Amino acid sequence: MRIEHLYRYPVKGLTAEALEVVTVEPGETLPWDRAFALAQGDAPFDPAAPTWLQKTHFLCLMANARAALVKSSFDAASGRLTMATPDGGAISEDALSAEGRGRIGVWLAAWLGPEARGTPRFHHVPGHSFCDVNAKVVSLINLASIADLARHAGAPRHHLRFRANLYFSGATPWSEFSWIGRELLVGGARLRVQRRIPRCAATEVNPATAERDAKPPRELRAAFGHVDLGVYATVAEGGEIALGDALELLPD
Repeated sequence: MRIEHLYRYPVKGLTAEALEVVTVEPGETLPWDRAFALAQGDAPFDPAAPTWLQKTHFLCLMANARAALVKSSFDAASGRLTMATPDGGAISEDALSAEGRGRIGVWLAAWLGPEARGTPRFHHVPGHSFCDVNAKVVSLINLASIADLARHAGAPRHHLRFRANLYFSGATPWSEFSWIGRELLVGGARLRVQRRIPRCAATEVNPATAERDAKPPRELRAAFGHVDLGVYATVAEGGEIALGDALELLPD
């Protein structure tokens, strides 16, 4: 098995950033993955005492399909986050400063328009992850499983609909579901597979057009009797992971 794509998503719900190599630490996400999020004004998120909240409390593709039109990029060296929209709007701010995050929050809320609830706030809390689950995880998807879903759906399904960190080849479709509780060597790191990933309405959104032009959860249910695609894993032993690295399932 081989890593074909490697991504981080610095801002929850926004642009995937392709990576060539990354170093992971035990018990952590990929560096800067889901490190920032726009909390809706009615979300009970307290940056002074951060706790996990469900995705609907934040800007997310499940509820805000037009977020796919915001093109974002994060420079970890400077802390600068740059975003642009198709209407020519743009912003570039230091996302590691409170002042910069304040301006980013105002800009994103204006873009959301009526989808913004109350006064949204843009957050970064060192050490806190805005993952979709209450754990710091790395998500993996078997490209053969996406191909099998597309075959049953009768149409291609772009892998970025599913917003995983690692996409791999070389496994039979759906075999990754049998890995729960087992460990993988991924490049120089060791991951422990924890659970399957249930899919929601976020996957309906075309990442290029922001249109809801497919229904992967319904397609999964009809073809396979479940809504799962991909698995979550935790980092058991840190190390470097790069494009082209091998994945090896360790003995049970």
